[in-house]
Amino acid sequence: MKHILIVRLSAIGDVVMASAILPALRRTYPDARIAWLVESVAAPLLDGHPLLDRVICWPRSHWVKLLKAGRLITLGREVSSFVSRLRAERFDAAFDLQGLFKSGIWTYLSGAPQRIGLRSSEGSQCLMTRVIKRGPATFRIGAEYLHFALELGLDVRDFPLSMPATEKATREISEVLHERGIRSPFIVICPFTTRPQKHWFDAHWVRFAQEARRALNMPLVMLGGSRDTDHAIRLQQQIPFVQTLTGKTTLPQAVALVSQARGLLGVDTGLTHLGIAQGIPTVALFGSTRPYTHTTRANATVLYESMACSPCRRRPTCAGAFTCMAQLTPDRALLALQDMMSAV
Repeated sequence: MKHILIVRLSAIGDVVMASAILPALRRTYPDARIAWLVESVAAPLLDGHPLLDRVICWPRSHWVKLLKAGRLITLGREVSSFVSRLRAERFDAAFDLQGLFKSGIWTYLSGAPQRIGLRSSEGSQCLMTRVIKRGPATFRIGAEYLHFALELGLDVRDFPLSMPATEKATREISEVLHERGIRSPFIVICPFTTRPQKHWFDAHWVRFAQEARRALNMPLVMLGGSRDTDHAIRLQQQIPFVQTLTGKTTLPQAVALVSQARGLLGVDTGLTHLGIAQGIPTVALFGSTRPYTHTTRANATVLYESMACSPCRRRPTCAGAFTCMAQLTPDRALLALQDMMSAV
């Protein structure tokens, strides 16, 4: 395999977890050219990655806009051009790490003679030359990607997440911190995610911030995406001593910020997974989603209360009570973070 394509289109957290395959691929095929096909929203995470030769950005959101605007001819031309450029890469192998129809079709359209993908309920296996059954459920972070790598015979070793901060982003975030008067060491909090049943309660965040300020005597920095800005403003009004960079950083800058933090507390979101990827003390709060209780790091842990209804994923049955998250108290979260910060 001299030219390899990884297909993991989204989401940000899943791209972070799938990054563990890069060191394994590079050790096994040190001279190969490795590219990654990813949606535009997550592409900045991979730009400049030292183990990648190329990042290929699938402009899905742009194509959706063209479709909604009825610009079908323009859309058709762009799709045709994109497929032609993809096939011109002449990949020897393409790995579908997502196991969905949308990832399967791009694996197929890559033109790679070897197309290996996870078994899917959406029928994408018919587009593969080899299908890998999903591994048994485990509580290890990135378990499905480890299983995939083992099935490929890659040199996995400890299989760590691989999402290093770039020098450019590190310089940029250092300037931002200096301008804001934020001095090291500092704590990052990541309160925001895509679904309400994955959120911690605002009152919990307020109490945690108040207690952490007294107990840790460090600045607190709130991190999130542009869609979280309004929520961040509401939170900051209750805890004005917390600095918010929500919606004010690029993804590479967020990686660099997390890499410089003394500790991180967050919900089940990509930014929290970055804490583990960077090896900083991390506490992850899980409720409606199945947790990875084995973080592979001595200084990272997951707080999770298993209930009869959990994990409910996208179909909560508690009528908005979110009891699983309510049981993760601020005092418990602070104690866990202190433990992780003192871990060897």
